[in-house]
Amino acid sequence: MEPKGLIFDCDGTLADTMPLHWRAWQNVTQKHGLHFPMERFYASGGIPSRDILKALAREQHRSLDHIAVAHEKETTYLETLPQVKPVEAVVKIATDNFGKIPMAVASGGSQDIICMVLDHLKIRHLFGAIVTNEMVAHQKPAPDIFLEAARRIGVEPKFCRAYEDTELGLQAILAAGMEAVDVRELI
Repeated sequence: MEPKGLIFDCDGTLADTMPLHWRAWQNVTQKHGLHFPMERFYASGGIPSRDILKALAREQHRSLDHIAVAHEKETTYLETLPQVKPVEAVVKIATDNFGKIPMAVASGGSQDIICMVLDHLKIRHLFGAIVTNEMVAHQKPAPDIFLEAARRIGVEPKFCRAYEDTELGLQAILAAGMEAVDVRELI
């Protein structure tokens, strides 16, 4: 299928941010006495920080304000923003298709942070829509974020190709009825 629209995850797909997010998570979870192993971190790709923290606190019988701690984690992460690099192979796909077909970002991150990352990489202008966790009711692996991105660029989901780096994200793409590309195979 020749796609009529392209949709990209951001963290780990367009932007090489996962090691930086991991450092921020280590800092915050240690500070708050939460156990969050690296394997679970990578398996949680695409899930908003607030939801991860709420689950960790519940499972580990800890009392914490998951919204406040999520903000703390994001603030810690933003200190590393100057270190964020593009995932060159994926950014090339976006730049090569700019102006040819509609494109969007569909990220489990928050709007302000994702826009800062895209601005830092100087690629925000490539995308007709940026859809983030605040804009949908159900997060990955639910298809909502990809369906909303397709709606915003005016392309039926079955004509979209979407790029992801996590299992949850790939499940969400397939649930949306889109062609899925695992970018871990491209880099």
